[in-house]
Amino acid sequence: MADKRDYYEILGVGKSATDAELKKAYRTLAKQYHPDVNQNNKEAEAKFKELSEAYGILSDADKRRQYDQFGHDAFNGSGGAGGFGGFDFSGFGGFEDIFESFMGGNPFGRRQSKKGGPQRGNDLKYAMDITFEEACFGVEKEIQITRQQTCATCSGSGAKPGTTAESCKQCGGSGQVRVAQNTPFGQFASVKACDACRGEGTIIASPCPDCSGRGKVPKKARISLNIPAGIDDGQTISLRGEGEPGTKGGPAGDLYVGIHVKTHAVFKRDGYDIVVDMPITFAQATLGAELDIQTIDGNMKHAIPEGTQTGTVFKLKGKGVRHLRSSSRGDHYLRVNIDVPQKLNAKQKELLKQFAEASGEDAGKSGKGFFKR
Repeated sequence: MADKRDYYEILGVGKSATDAELKKAYRTLAKQYHPDVNQNNKEAEAKFKELSEAYGILSDADKRRQYDQFGHDAFNGSGGAGGFGGFDFSGFGGFEDIFESFMGGNPFGRRQSKKGGPQRGNDLKYAMDITFEEACFGVEKEIQITRQQTCATCSGSGAKPGTTAESCKQCGGSGQVRVAQNTPFGQFASVKACDACRGEGTIIASPCPDCSGRGKVPKKARISLNIPAGIDDGQTISLRGEGEPGTKGGPAGDLYVGIHVKTHAVFKRDGYDIVVDMPITFAQATLGAELDIQTIDGNMKHAIPEGTQTGTVFKLKGKGVRHLRSSSRGDHYLRVNIDVPQKLNAKQKELLKQFAEASGEDAGKSGKGFFKR
């Protein structure tokens, strides 16, 4: 192993190089030493293989850790499984293939995939408003959507009944054609979608009159939707296979229903708990009282003790929102606030002055009287 160069040295980067820096270094050197650019140049070919081996190891996080720890001995001289760090170059036809596989793009024309095979249908989105109570307890809804569905007249083929699509003569049914391009490195062949059939591989000479050859027509569909108890605002329900149908035998897409929960005049939600602010009078707070409390289960009585202070919170266990996919529920929190009257008649004022005096307060002094407190 002593005769093998350091992988970082081969790529011209340091050991702390990021994945992006590794890729950039490999891309630059691959351009320079690629065999298509240096035909009949054994030295360039050897350097290109050396580069590919180094990048194959260092671009794989696990292999890079092994290499950093044990060096070349980590791979017993094979450069990783499959040679050159696990990369098999036998399937690459030219320079554009290297960039397509390693750099995520082809500078000489991006390789087009054949459209003739099965394709998954498009996903659909739907927005729905529900009430606060419906979110707490769940509800069954029916929604109506418009989606592309397989044309019944042509069974999705796009061809007029009694006819069939013909194989494209220009591409031989492959949906792709190879074209030669001149580049600074010479002439290279690239692959693009066939212009005659738009990459489909077939041509419909007699389109279906109902779908105009598309194989699909828009139709309305009614779908039952089970909204679970405990769902919260902003959450999404997915309905598998309720999107648009696929083509050439591909699976249908999905339907995603976004839930918006309307605000409630009394209840505020905090996770699975409910918080309610309730005003009480000074007399109720001082003397204690039995309050009529509104909960999502209906009204109930709740006693507050004498001397309750404003801002005191009472907990009603298990009276909150039901947990998703569970029978347990959150709690109901009642926060009381003393409602100070803004207008008092003469008799009320006199009585409060007497109360203040009996409590040892001087209601007439600013900052120390009952009203100031």
